[in-house]
Amino acid sequence: MAPTPAPTVAAAAGDRSPSSAQAKPPVQGSATASEQQLLDNWLNIQSINLTRHAKSLRPFTKDEFGTGPASPSEAHIESVNRFIDKFRSNLVEMARWVDAAAAAARREPTTERLQVLLERKQKAGNRVLHAEGIWDFYFDLFVQRLSTFGERLRSVDRICANCYEDLYVGLGTAQPTPSLLPFSYASSGFSPATFRRGVPLRRLRHNPNLFPLIMLPQHRLDNVWALSSILHEVSHNLQADIGLWEEIPARVYQRLTTEGQLPADIAQIWAQWHKETMADMFALVLGGPAAVESLMDVVGRSPTSTVQFIPGAVHPTPYLRVLINLILLRRLGFDKMGADLTRVWQRLYPRISVNDIPPRFMKTFQPAAELVVDTMVFQPYRQFANKSLAQVVKFGPAQMAMIETAGRRLAAGQDPGTVPLRFMVSAARFALDKQLATPQTITDNFYRILGRR
Repeated sequence: MAPTPAPTVAAAAGDRSPSSAQAKPPVQGSATASEQQLLDNWLNIQSINLTRHAKSLRPFTKDEFGTGPASPSEAHIESVNRFIDKFRSNLVEMARWVDAAAAAARREPTTERLQVLLERKQKAGNRVLHAEGIWDFYFDLFVQRLSTFGERLRSVDRICANCYEDLYVGLGTAQPTPSLLPFSYASSGFSPATFRRGVPLRRLRHNPNLFPLIMLPQHRLDNVWALSSILHEVSHNLQADIGLWEEIPARVYQRLTTEGQLPADIAQIWAQWHKETMADMFALVLGGPAAVESLMDVVGRSPTSTVQFIPGAVHPTPYLRVLINLILLRRLGFDKMGADLTRVWQRLYPRISVNDIPPRFMKTFQPAAELVVDTMVFQPYRQFANKSLAQVVKFGPAQMAMIETAGRRLAAGQDPGTVPLRFMVSAARFALDKQLATPQTITDNFYRILGRR
């Protein structure tokens, strides 16, 4: 009888099921001298790594992001340093906590002591990464000022600061402007955005935002005549900082349902549009007609995108949004321009069907829009020192004449003098519309004058 062949290694391995596989037993016996030295080295390095990682989240220095006008202000840097210092002191304590565990494990490397070290290292490492994400956010924000964006972002900052200054001066009270004014940065994408003071941000690990942030797509910075989005975004922050965020929707709803006699559901739609509509109103009063023309640039898209009513949206339907702005333009004394732009807009979108905007809403749109504009811009508010927005920040034909003068000087590369910087977007638009210079010349002069002035 032939002998039975011995099973091969492969067959033996194949016979084992996953459940029959056993974990390797713990290392038995005492460590050799070389093993002990390697373990001791590793334990020592864990403490060193964590301590140095924590200390790498150093305070920012005043000059590391440049010393020119585009660099972050000392106030912005100091506020960030104070914020991060709260995390840093905790991290230093945790590093000592890990160092103590490492020292104990080096003296007596038992399984229990090694496990204590590993658990502490994990917890401390997570805390360091948490704080590092915040440090990285501000580093990325500030370091843009060393790039080719620096001069452009400085220009945006100055326009935002001028909006704050002129609004607070217009109040005529002793209320000072906030010490930390909006800070701008460039990003990719299509739409600008803002992050208000005090709002928790995911990038800050849900900690409150220290100062207003204005985010602008980099391509918008190339078209300075379309930068009225700056005025819109800074206006969101003005609304919040002076305390209008809660009052406006209540005032709009109350006036539409009483004086306007509108159904509650229609009035509620207007109330939910309050943030974006009020920011548009601010932008037009602060910057002039370019705010409307710039808005038309942005929302003038395919009919499907522009005329479609979306229930629950925070932005007004784009088609209607432009018409709301044109009502204010006429109220400010620009009847002909308002009427002309209305006809241009309606020529772009000549047919609005019942499938686009609900007939109940469209039927009441004009009287409702008139009341909303009047409520937001021409009625007094406690937050405006019992004045209206139109009284606090004046805009009319006299200011438009200043814009036209600034536009001619801008095209010629001359300093616009005492013209408020918030008018410079409209000045660039005027220069482009009148073909006073090439688009690139207007852009170059805009940033040279505002960024280095």
